[in-house]
Amino acid sequence: MATQAAIDVLRRGGNAVDAAVAAAAVLGVTEPFSCGIGGGGFMVIRTPKGKVTTIDGREKAPAAMHPKSFFEGDKALSFQDARWSGLSAGVPGTVRMWDEALDRYGTTSLRKALDPAIKVARKGFVVDQTFADQTAPNVDFFDDVPSTAKIYLDPDGTPLDVGSISRNPDMARTYQLIARHGTKAFYKGPIAKAMAKAAQKPPIAANANHRWRPGLMTERDIAAYKVARRAPTRIGYRGLDIWGMAPPSSGGSTVGEALNILEGYRPLGASRTQSLHRFIEASRYAFADRNAYLADPAYYDVPLKGLLSDSFAAERRALITDKAATSPVAPGDPRDDDNVPAPGAVTAGDQGESTTHLTVADKNGMVVSYTFTIESTGGNGIVVPGWGFLLNNELTDFNFDDPKHPNAPDGGKRPRSSMSPTIVTKNGKPFLAAGSPGGSTIITTVLQVLLERLDLGRSLPQAIASPRATQRNTATTLAEPEFLATEAPALRSLHGHTFGTTSEIGSVTGIELLGNGRFLAAAEPVRRGGGSAMVVRPERD
Repeated sequence: MATQAAIDVLRRGGNAVDAAVAAAAVLGVTEPFSCGIGGGGFMVIRTPKGKVTTIDGREKAPAAMHPKSFFEGDKALSFQDARWSGLSAGVPGTVRMWDEALDRYGTTSLRKALDPAIKVARKGFVVDQTFADQTAPNVDFFDDVPSTAKIYLDPDGTPLDVGSISRNPDMARTYQLIARHGTKAFYKGPIAKAMAKAAQKPPIAANANHRWRPGLMTERDIAAYKVARRAPTRIGYRGLDIWGMAPPSSGGSTVGEALNILEGYRPLGASRTQSLHRFIEASRYAFADRNAYLADPAYYDVPLKGLLSDSFAAERRALITDKAATSPVAPGDPRDDDNVPAPGAVTAGDQGESTTHLTVADKNGMVVSYTFTIESTGGNGIVVPGWGFLLNNELTDFNFDDPKHPNAPDGGKRPRSSMSPTIVTKNGKPFLAAGSPGGSTIITTVLQVLLERLDLGRSLPQAIASPRATQRNTATTLAEPEFLATEAPALRSLHGHTFGTTSEIGSVTGIELLGNGRFLAAAEPVRRGGGSAMVVRPERD
């Protein structure tokens, strides 16, 4: 339904930004456990004139937050206790991001862009097995919150039945108010007041079987939110330009660093197995640096230039041998000033496996790669009473157990992200765009799809469908069952890799621009129940 909304916009003459916002708003209804106006995201845009720019709509911590906000006594909360609380909710950026994108690069109004989503929220959509499967693990928390249970659980407290119709009139009302009055309807007034109240005093049932800690977000925090316009990351790779998202996202820097490491191998490997070995090892070292250095640049001097330099990539490449390294490996020192100490090896903060991604391109050469999220599947579990949308748990993306970490919580700070919306250009013209959900596995997912398409001879649909592995500077490399069956045996025997299993990694959408007004749109055939890919004018045999 979201993809169709975007196609309808393009067919009526709208551009890629118009279509992206229309699709995103529909996804806020049909994929509410992964995204929506209660969260935030990052958008990478290539304009028809060839400029690549980005919009940072990442959530922000309330002004009252400090490095030990997630501590009780001298001990940090567990992830679960931190997540299912008002404390984990950051100030949402999605609505301001949509408005900023449309105002600067779109051709339509926010009012018109929201119209398809209002209709879907009012009329409803058919619950599929994926929706039910995403609900089931959260039932024990959703049923603590009457406003959440009302929308996402049946009266008997079980997930909505597959095949039933899910309607959200409260969400329709919220969208209608934003459409009528603009972003001020969301960031000030009744919606903002209800959001702040839901965070500060979680609306929990008297018989709730969990403790829900109060949060810090205020109406003043919400009213003060602004998006940020940032220069994209950019690296050259085998004659192509790879554009990504700069900090506080770690996507552009980590994908870029890994590609810089791998570009030194020509070809990538003598065999597919050696190529995959080098992909895993480059990911390992790039993640060590990502975990140590990436944070909100307004609060920490991220050494982005060094991380993306060819000389630093050469230093990291020199550490890769024909055998798998033992993790955790230490971060390198990408700083130009040798007097600035490098942090020690630290753990990743990203816990979420939710998020969604969409990719849009139009006939005039505009391309949008947009990843947005409410963090974990179902966010913090709190639907804002009367307004129909879930709040995020994005502040658990901070390294909230280490007050001295660059990515520690702080007032007004944006937590580090792994979202990696990516655009590839060739000789200045758009060539490829892709992205994925999946927490910190987003980075390795996007990296692997790029390598499959650019180095390993696979088409974009094949690259998206290929079995995946993810190495994030951990003792074992997690891999999907098909990867374990087909690729892992040789990687174990020839290169000494160890593997753990996970059901699926990422969920990619991508577009390849074929020239002469032709587009190849591709999405997952199976993962997360399958994605959706359409073009305005399909070629027919």
